[in-house]
Amino acid sequence: MKHFGKLYINVTMGPMASASQKQKVLHYIETGMAEGARMVTGGTAMPPGLDVGYYVQPTVFADVTNEMVIAREEIFGPVLCMISYDDIEGAIELANDTVYGLASGVYAKDNASALKIARRIRAGQCYIQGSFFSREAPFGGYKQSGNGREWGDRAMHEYMEIKVIIS
Repeated sequence: MKHFGKLYINVTMGPMASASQKQKVLHYIETGMAEGARMVTGGTAMPPGLDVGYYVQPTVFADVTNEMVIAREEIFGPVLCMISYDDIEGAIELANDTVYGLASGVYAKDNASALKIARRIRAGQCYIQGSFFSREAPFGGYKQSGNGREWGDRAMHEYMEIKVIIS
């Protein structure tokens, strides 16, 4: 817990890295509203209790379709887009219908079911049942979310050249 004057905040996300990143995220929020997504919480105002800095309110949109800009692009800010689906096959199709594939998350009736779904999602990482980020696990994406891996033992392979001598 951090102390700001008389205000105590349990911090789980800090500010954006720069003023320009904050403006990009705010533009996505405005775009989501213009596209007809329903804002459940958040918005473009500064978070309550903060007057300065590159902070953006955690924003959740409902009634999002996979054709909307906010669903198709990597926002890199605290914006969540909820898209409904009819069945697991539809959910997997929606998850894979993107040029990106950095990370994903699956919640299911049990871990075994979640794992079956996660194996079919084309993303570099998949968080099962609300699991947390781990610096021990390799990090990197599929498709236009990048090649290569950072962190974990696999990251060392990015810096190695292998030579085989056969006699």
